[in-house]
Amino acid sequence: MPQDYQTNSEAAVIFIRAETIGRGDDEMGLNLMMNFIHHLSKAEPGPGALIVMNAGVKLVIEGSEVLDDLRELESKGTRILACGTCLNFYDVKEKQKVGIASNMVEITKTLLEARKVVTI
Repeated sequence: MPQDYQTNSEAAVIFIRAETIGRGDDEMGLNLMMNFIHHLSKAEPGPGALIVMNAGVKLVIEGSEVLDDLRELESKGTRILACGTCLNFYDVKEKQKVGIASNMVEITKTLLEARKVVTI
């Protein structure tokens, strides 16, 4: 998707803060995240945007088990924004395979303009 594509302002924005869901066993948390993203990719209507921050950026890089589902979301019009600072921190910017490397200005604007934000 081109960098200037617009978020559907009527659709929810999904804000992912980690590569796992919940606290406790990381393997279980990763399985929950993979299941969530898979079902999200099949949902109609899909989210207007999906933002990944902190360790959540590991979901958009080479080797991630959810790349196909994220690509499907993107092909349906979901805007995928990955925190550029986070990609740099984890030294994975060159491994990003889906979405765009974004910045805090764009991420903040996307969150503030959303009618609904779902935080995972």
